[in-house]
Amino acid sequence: MSLGKSAIAEKPLSAPLNLKFDYTRSTGPTVGAFVTGLRDGRILGARGSDGRVLVPPPEFDAVTHEPLTDFVEVGQSGTVRSWTWNPEPLPGQPFDRPFAWALIQLDGADTTLLHAVDVPGPEDMSTGMRVRVRWADDRAGHIRDIAAFEPGEAETVTVRTDASGEPVTMMITPLDLHYTHSASYEESYYLRALAEGKLIGGRTGPGGKVYIPPRGANPTDGIPTREQVEVSDKGIVTTFCIVNVPFLGQQITPPYVAAYVLLDGADIPFLHLILECDAADVRMGMRVEAKWRPREEWDYTLRNIEYFRPTGEPDADYETFKHHL
Repeated sequence: MSLGKSAIAEKPLSAPLNLKFDYTRSTGPTVGAFVTGLRDGRILGARGSDGRVLVPPPEFDAVTHEPLTDFVEVGQSGTVRSWTWNPEPLPGQPFDRPFAWALIQLDGADTTLLHAVDVPGPEDMSTGMRVRVRWADDRAGHIRDIAAFEPGEAETVTVRTDASGEPVTMMITPLDLHYTHSASYEESYYLRALAEGKLIGGRTGPGGKVYIPPRGANPTDGIPTREQVEVSDKGIVTTFCIVNVPFLGQQITPPYVAAYVLLDGADIPFLHLILECDAADVRMGMRVEAKWRPREEWDYTLRNIEYFRPTGEPDADYETFKHHL
């Protein structure tokens, strides 16, 4: 059913979003040497083919593109080359009080290291000032092993070696990104429809393909998909996979099925869950319908559909969906 362009003047939706997870990576020989040094109270750089000592050490030479293996220990004092004041620290930053960010050229290095400088106020910062490392009490092989820099010259530091003597090979960095997403016109009418228990796709005009979720434009001709078309909450399973492997944050116990569902009236399938049946019974061409959450739980999100389930209708003929695989 075509709905025309009646909602075109409505203001696009927007919402705050939070992307948060722990990023785990293997360090490799270069980053591994750097963070192992930090754990042990040393700061290492790498000498490039041009003779410069680079801190932190990059994994490859910018000139020759060869791996950097000539590690050089640099000083624990340095000179502030540039700085800015941070009056309102964000959660997870080095301090919960105002501090400075600075580019610091450590003694013996030819490049600068970005880190926090702990001073009472911006009047205590200046380009060219001397600063020294303040080590964290507990060190594990991470840039946070340097708690901050502070004004002054480094005193003699006793290098600490980890009891195991093993290099750091893995590193965990928590990511916590807060931002505001502004939906496009097409996303907005799609999300508003979900809040009303409807599925609205978009097309360029009569005879055009119906995309759901709607795209900003038809990918074949670039024409905006401004015309709204309501489609059914029933459809056909085109392709699918059975999820057998558990992962962090998983909300459904494996095995379960994630499938592309081609809704009646749409020209492109979209991804959702198939439940209320054994995973081994899911098949291409199977007819399914949406299982909506209770109306009081509806919001501007596809989560209003909890999952799809079999309708019990005969399977669709392969010829009717073969072009959507």
